[in-house]
Amino acid sequence: MATNLDLQEQEQLDEFKAFWNQWGNLITWTLTLVLAGFAAWNGWNWWQGQQGAKAALMFDELDRAVQAGEPDKAAKVFGDMKERYAGAVVTQQAGLLTARTQFDKGQIDAAITSLNWVAEKGNDEHAALARLHLASVHLDKKAYDEALKQLEGVKSPEFEALSQDRRGDVLKAQGKTAEAITAWRAAWDKLDDTSEYRRIVEAKLTSAGAAPVAAAASGAKP
Repeated sequence: MATNLDLQEQEQLDEFKAFWNQWGNLITWTLTLVLAGFAAWNGWNWWQGQQGAKAALMFDELDRAVQAGEPDKAAKVFGDMKERYAGAVVTQQAGLLTARTQFDKGQIDAAITSLNWVAEKGNDEHAALARLHLASVHLDKKAYDEALKQLEGVKSPEFEALSQDRRGDVLKAQGKTAEAITAWRAAWDKLDDTSEYRRIVEAKLTSAGAAPVAAAASGAKP
């Protein structure tokens, strides 16, 4: 019975790994953009008045371009926003959205440029999001040192778990499995035990032979 259970678990793990290889980056983009929207809404309380209204109108125009899948138009509006309202939180959000549509359309270098601006000019939350995305892009390009450099720049505590998780991905890609496990464990520890994302990190640990649940059940420290 134990053997059948082990085989079943291995099949589930293999299915998950195939799923994550195909959809992992998309999940990360979606999750962090949702969090970015929340951060931008909070920041909106600070950015009000006539300039804020004008920036909001430009953001609406950019959002329509993103929804239509027009990265060049989105980039143009983003450029205008950077020139006129570089200090606005909504401009940082615009940079993330522009990078997303550029990435979706295969304009990788343009997406990196947009993300770099947010990483350098944004507040801690938006800069963290930009750096997480940059790390993902550089990971895909096998530019591992640059990916780790971006993760070192993540300063916002709210995104420390995501940063550690992505650090584990980079280290695993470098063949540094032991260090990857350490990073994934740090991410797992920081995530709420009801979080669906924690299950993703747990699956990575399991695939590396360091399942935290199994360790806890045996009385060992995860």
